[in-house]
This record gives sequence, structure tokens and C-alpha cells, in this order.
Amino acid sequence: MRFVAKAVHVLLACSVLFAFTAASASTLRPSVIYGDDDRLDWYQVDDVAVRALADSTVSLIDSYKIKIDPATGLARLSTTQFGKANGLCKDEPFYDQPTAAFCSGSLVAPDIIMTAGHCIETDSSCKGTRFVFGFAVSREGELPQNVLADDVYECASIIGRKKEGSGPDWALIRLTRPVTNHQPLAVNRTQVIANGTPLIVIGHPAGLPSKVAGGATVRDNSRRGYFVANLDTYGGNSGSAVFNAQTGLVEGILVRGETDFNYDPKKKCSLSNICESDSCRGEDVTKVSEVLGLLEFAR
Repeated sequence: MRFVAKAVHVLLACSVLFAFTAASASTLRPSVIYGDDDRLDWYQVDDVAVRALADSTVSLIDSYKIKIDPATGLARLSTTQFGKANGLCKDEPFYDQPTAAFCSGSLVAPDIIMTAGHCIETDSSCKGTRFVFGFAVSREGELPQNVLADDVYECASIIGRKKEGSGPDWALIRLTRPVTNHQPLAVNRTQVIANGTPLIVIGHPAGLPSKVAGGATVRDNSRRGYFVANLDTYGGNSGSAVFNAQTGLVEGILVRGETDFNYDPKKKCSLSNICESDSCRGEDVTKVSEVLGLLEFAR
């Protein structure tokens, strides 16, 4: 999934309870030029409200890629280098960063993770997945290879899931224990979202450490069970929470999108696919209303 090129100032407000208000609004990024990549590492985000949202998102990582050391309280991640693993050109953003995740997700209740249905398809795949908080670049130049062992969670069961090829795509996962030190995210319970609504997506594009990408809007809300937006996302963003940039509420789950990379025969390497904000197919986001009933029942 790949979509780029917006010039929108995203206003975000904050409070300790994620109550976004006009009085505390701030800008995610001072200026965005058409064609720029809007993804930011955690340390580059100054807005405390957005950091709080990111703190409640997770990476989905295969269990065999994680080794916990009880002596240090750390979990070491088995990673690959993003650029080399994907045959990218060396000027591609985040070329040297590690990749570990295969999907993304978000905490929507003390022991419930919301993600895409195609990310977790069976009980076996769920049990073989770890839901990991804190896989992020917290300081410039420090690439993460470890997370806190306490931030690694296991699957107890699949509460429910759906995967339609061109429709809703979601899963709710019950964890084996309640999450500590991370707050459940608030979701839009009005079941209404309008075209042009400003958006932010937080997740793990191509398995990279957590990225925050704003400057996007809802392009088409007429589809059954999902809407189309111009979000900067890649394959590993599947399952990412998509937020309303004005309210901080989760509006949906990133599930499908444009081709990630294009091969450049002259450079003999691949580059990110670049689109204008109103071109290409757009990114599909399952509406949070699709899971709202089950989520309320499962809490």
C-alpha cells in the first residue's frame, strides 16, 4: 500500500484523556509539499497527543523473531535491514532502519487488539504472533533492536474477524493478559465520517519501527464497510489504526492500497510509488463501525 503527496496542515489537540480541543491544537508538521513523504518517526513528533496515540499502537511480529531475556527484562527482535531486504535505492527514506513486523494493530480495550482480518486468519497464526508495543525510534540515530519484555503480549483467542476481498477486513484479538502502561484508544461511536475529514495513520509500514503519517483526508466514504483515503502507507501498515486528526478518535483500520514500490531499471533498484493526492486508487480503510457492536459486547 502506498499513497503520497498531500499539502494539508493537520491540526491536533491534546489532553491527558485524549480530549482534542481547539484551545490546545498544534500542528503535526509545519508544511508538507506535494510529493513529500509524510511519515515521521516517534522522536520527530512533538505533539504529546499524537505520541499518546502512537503509544497505544502495536506491531505484529512472529513469535520466533522474539527472544526474551529474563535477566535484563528485554525482548530482542530478529530484524532485517529495510533497504537491502527490499532491493531499494539507497536514497529511499528509512533505508538503514530495521524491519520486524508483518502487520500493525491498536489497543481498543485493556486486553483487546484491533487489526486487519488478513493479518490474523487462524487460531494457529494468532498463537504464533506477538503483539508488541514500543517498536519505535525514540531517539535520532538509535535504531531499535529490543523492546521491554513486559511490552510483548500473546494471543488468547480470536474474538471475531472478517475478510472480504473488496469489503470489510478486520479482526479483534483477546490477549492472554490485560495491557499495562498503555491506554486503550477511543473509537468513533457515531458511525459517521465525512469526505474531506483529516486523517492520521500510525503503524509499521513495511515492518519498520512505528511511523506517524498525517496530511491525509477521506476521499470517498460511499463504499460499503470501508472508505478510501490518501494515506502514506505500505504493506506492513495493514491493521493500523486510522485516526480523525481533529478528534483523535479511531475511524478505521488500514487494510488495502496502492503498489508499494516501482523498479527503476536505470538505477537497478526500487523506489516508493509516488501519487498525487487525488490520483491512483487510494488506500482502503475498514470503518470502525464494522467492529463496534462486537467490541462493545467483548469489553
